[in-house]
Amino acid sequence: MKVLDNLMYNQAHEWIKVEGNVAYLGITDYAQDMLGDIVYVELPEEEDTFDAEESYMTIESVKAATDVLAPFECKVLEVNDSLEDEPEAINKAPYDTWIVKLEIADPSALESFMDAKAYEAFCEEEA
Repeated sequence: MKVLDNLMYNQAHEWIKVEGNVAYLGITDYAQDMLGDIVYVELPEEEDTFDAEESYMTIESVKAATDVLAPFECKVLEVNDSLEDEPEAINKAPYDTWIVKLEIADPSALESFMDAKAYEAFCEEEA
């Protein structure tokens, strides 16, 4: 399992890279491994707003379809349109393949995210 030190992680196995009040979000290596081959990503619309824990996209794999919940109150600034034609990019390079770019409504929401070491420990406990 690969974990990068420069990212933050949550218990839903999502990673975020924060730049000011903007977060690039993807799923972790652990998550893509658990899902198996990803075959479809239903992306939200740009400019849509979501409350924390609200379902805002779906990732389908050969094993299951998974609703992805917004990690915090946010507005969708941009989606990675290339995933419509190549969803398997998430499997090939999970940390190079962001899914959505989000505007963070409240920066204090990031306090619940883990650093790389805490995330690795969390995954070990889950296994």
